[in-house]
Amino acid sequence: MRDRAADHRPGVSRRTVLATAAVTAAAGALDWQSPVRAAAQSGAVQQSKSAPSAARFADPGRAVQPRFRWWWPDALVRPDEIRREIDQIADAGFGGVEIAAVHHSVSDTSVLDTARHGWGGAAWVDAVEAALQQAARRGMSVDLTVGPSWPAAVPGITPDSEAAVKELVHGAVTLEPGAAYSGAVPAPIAEAEAGVTRQDLLAVQAARVNTANSTRKETGLDQASVLDLTASVRDGRLDWTAPADGTWVLVSYWVRGSGQTPEAGPHTDPAAYVVDHFSKAGTRAVIDFWEANILTPKVRKLLKAAGGALFEDSIELETEGLQWTPGLPKAFEKDHGQKLLPLLPALVLNHGNQVFAFEAVATRQLRHDFWETVSGLVDEHHFTALRTWAHSLGLELRSQPYGLQTDAIATAAILDIPEGESLGFKNLDDYRCLAGGRDMAGNTVLSCEAGGYTGGAYSTTWQKFLRTMGGAYAAGVNQTVVHGFSYADLPGVDWPGYAAFTPYKGTVGYGESWGPRHPTWKHVGDVSGYLSRVHHTLQTGRSRVDVAVFRQTGYTATGIGASWFTATGIPLGWTHQFLSGPLLDLPAATVRGGRLAPDGPAYKALFVEGDFFYSSAVTLALSDARALLRLTRAGLPVVLLGAWDTVVPPGTPDGGETDELRSVVGKLLAQPRVRQVNDKTEIPAALTALGVTPDVSYATSSTLLNAHRHEDGVDYYYLCNGKHAETVKPAVAAIDHEVTLRRTGRSAVPYLLDAWTGKAERIARYTEDGDTVTVRVTLEPAETVIVALGRSGLFGDRHGNSPHAVSSSADEARFTDDGLVVRAAAGGTYETRLSSGGRTVRTTIGKVPEPTELTDWELHVEDWRPGASATRTTVVEHDVTLDALTPWSKVTELADVSGIGRYRTTLTLGDAWTGGHGARLELGTVTDTCRVTVNGHRLPPVDQIHPVADLHGLLKRGRNVIEIEVATPLGNRLRVSDPTVYGGTTRQDYGLMGPVRLVPYGEARVR
Repeated sequence: MRDRAADHRPGVSRRTVLATAAVTAAAGALDWQSPVRAAAQSGAVQQSKSAPSAARFADPGRAVQPRFRWWWPDALVRPDEIRREIDQIADAGFGGVEIAAVHHSVSDTSVLDTARHGWGGAAWVDAVEAALQQAARRGMSVDLTVGPSWPAAVPGITPDSEAAVKELVHGAVTLEPGAAYSGAVPAPIAEAEAGVTRQDLLAVQAARVNTANSTRKETGLDQASVLDLTASVRDGRLDWTAPADGTWVLVSYWVRGSGQTPEAGPHTDPAAYVVDHFSKAGTRAVIDFWEANILTPKVRKLLKAAGGALFEDSIELETEGLQWTPGLPKAFEKDHGQKLLPLLPALVLNHGNQVFAFEAVATRQLRHDFWETVSGLVDEHHFTALRTWAHSLGLELRSQPYGLQTDAIATAAILDIPEGESLGFKNLDDYRCLAGGRDMAGNTVLSCEAGGYTGGAYSTTWQKFLRTMGGAYAAGVNQTVVHGFSYADLPGVDWPGYAAFTPYKGTVGYGESWGPRHPTWKHVGDVSGYLSRVHHTLQTGRSRVDVAVFRQTGYTATGIGASWFTATGIPLGWTHQFLSGPLLDLPAATVRGGRLAPDGPAYKALFVEGDFFYSSAVTLALSDARALLRLTRAGLPVVLLGAWDTVVPPGTPDGGETDELRSVVGKLLAQPRVRQVNDKTEIPAALTALGVTPDVSYATSSTLLNAHRHEDGVDYYYLCNGKHAETVKPAVAAIDHEVTLRRTGRSAVPYLLDAWTGKAERIARYTEDGDTVTVRVTLEPAETVIVALGRSGLFGDRHGNSPHAVSSSADEARFTDDGLVVRAAAGGTYETRLSSGGRTVRTTIGKVPEPTELTDWELHVEDWRPGASATRTTVVEHDVTLDALTPWSKVTELADVSGIGRYRTTLTLGDAWTGGHGARLELGTVTDTCRVTVNGHRLPPVDQIHPVADLHGLLKRGRNVIEIEVATPLGNRLRVSDPTVYGGTTRQDYGLMGPVRLVPYGEARVR
């Protein structure tokens, strides 16, 4: 790679594009937005700058509610049903939808009638108008996909069009020494897709085989031997004799359209074809189609009023050869100062596999240079151009910037909202890549396409969904687009209605089709409320991250993490994100007080290692080395792992560039805030020597994950007990240990923010030490908790500067309306040491009843079955008496039942039950969602991962009635009602399985 800062070659570098885009976005952040969205965001800004409140946390509003990916069978939809489904989604506590034309489940696409109901036609526009109108009435946002299904495609172009996606394919003939070739130029090895009628010869070359450069899959070639024979081609024929100095390969290169259409089409008439993502022409075709066909005056007006985003799914370009665009050779030469065509042998692909290779280092360098240029083209001509156009419509650009071998980290900084996915991402580090781009660009939201499980249709539980998302939120995600909500009906579908992805090729599909067709929909408001509060917390202020990990190659969706930090650092409390070179040119890349991007993620250190994507080669671009030197001279701690005295540029170096790079790195290593280590085990000592410590820490390794946000002196910590990396596969068990949290204000006190109930409560037992607060954290696997550190009274509590408990022999200390109290499961006298002068107080709790397991239940079941049509459900009722809790699958008459079960038991409490008692109701195992009612009073939502309800003040002496309502997935019923598709699935255990225990506690005030 060339150091563009030094050579001043004409042209726009990728780093310039990124930096300019970031500045432009920051400068015009609200100017382009719709009045409603601008007002909402302005309100959010004002809200975030005002003091937090318990009311704001309890009900944070539409803007942070989860969203649904809403699948339509193209435009075979009715406006009245569209409006009805908007209401269903809004009533369930979801704040927006993404409209997508998807119908992988439809085997007979003739029922769709794309001529009348295709994507982008008049019927589509009418349906979009209906959705926008109703969403505006309900205060919801609507996101629109760039084209039907994915990748981005539009009708009106053919595979041969300038705007269509291109591929470079090759033909090859091997010639023995001195052999003559006479005949037609070798045809492409890979056949063209249907509809491709033109392929243009780009070049013909010959190269001598060099087995020393061969790999297990690639034929080695001598780079210096490459000959250009293009000028010798006459009327499609070539006459050439190979030299006698070895075996030669004759290679032809052809440019043609790939013929790719959007997934599971057709969606339009005429057919849509995928556009060229690397050229102006490709993006222009998208814009022109929208302007001519979709953006009617009414739609434009509605978009301006409602806001939302333009959305593009992952960039899944399917080519037989190398992804290509006609402008690549010119762009490559401008970027790297050398011609591209002589390098093609080491670049060309066949069905995704490399074919030839030069010497290993040279091959690595030129492939790096090629994909760097491709990154620049897709960022400039696709993402930046689409974002500019989206802004003109009053929309943001949300996109999944991966699927290619391009710098997704840098692209994430261009997007208004980068998005990852739970289905395609390998582990949490994939999210941390996108989060680095988001935070360095000064943006707020990292979205996630969430809950797409292979073979999960109608058997997915919300509990599984929550387990999936728990870790993703710790890695930087703070918006959830649930996968998904299907339009209700389509001719020929079976109960429970149309579903975008099931059946899929005759069997159970992936993803889920949530909505009123599911029994759990009755409880979904509890889940959406929880997600909204998590989003609200994680969109407040700016993220705070301990370490930035520098990545020379900015891919994501790879599962590749960071040395030491991923496997060892995270279990000790460390947090990290990934940065790539272009982010070091952003305005945020400054240092103040030893922090990189001090007004953003405020990284305390930068960690640099070899390039994992190229066998951990110790490489660094000269421009990046200079940036690192600039940053550490400004006070940023830097740790480098590896033999950096042998560093080389990642791309093909100019003359003298390697020496200059090593000189700069030598200066870097000599800086007082820099440490070089030879082994990853030395990293923690290097950080300690630099005075760098994590914001969250605990004494021993833990499965606890954390995310830290900060705003106006308040620190928010999201904590989750979950897997930190799939590659490590830790055994996740319950945790119960102290956690030390750094606070910005020395007088800040901790609050527990319950994302399930919306309640904010000051924590009553903790210790303080300067700028840290230590609290006890007890979490079951996948369970989460939010702790806020702020001034006393922040969330409206009435305890002011009341002393808190530093320690207590009681089970628990709480602040209640009566003041500081202790709770214990057994009677006795308990000692509590208070924060005021270390005073110890003795508190007596009277006799406490023993825990009771509740085993006798009356169960009433609403059994959901197919009705008179695909969208009608018949309910058959069952009443069962249980003397022990057992899964429905073990009860003969409920074995294949899906639906809603209401468990009811009566508990008689004797005279010993007094006002000094409370109790917790532990539900044990439940599938899937549940709600609790005691003596006619419905309790606030319980944690669906660890369902325990506090019954304080609800129980009384005498007769008490406890009711637990459980809703299930539909899978067990579909096993028998639609056995052709679902008969092979495993019968699931549904219902309340317990054990259900009533665990009394005594409570007394600490005086």
